[in-house]
Amino acid sequence: MGQMTDDKSRVAIKMVVNGQVREVTFEELAVSNNLAQEALVRLLIKKGVIEPKELGEEIQAVSNERYRTGSPPDGDK
Repeated sequence: MGQMTDDKSRVAIKMVVNGQVREVTFEELAVSNNLAQEALVRLLIKKGVIEPKELGEEIQAVSNERYRTGSPPDGDK
């Protein structure tokens, strides 16, 4: 695989906003997803739907299921 050097190869999705095509990079998509997830978690905690401890436990459970050892594989930090 070659090194990604031009911005076109980093486009994750193309969207149409107000009739204009907008290219969204993987980095922009990751940041957007992270912000939305953090806002959702904050609202759920603020409204008492979940407790921070409960969220931490669930994150650990998902990690255990996904990685089977409870920690990411080498290279995923």
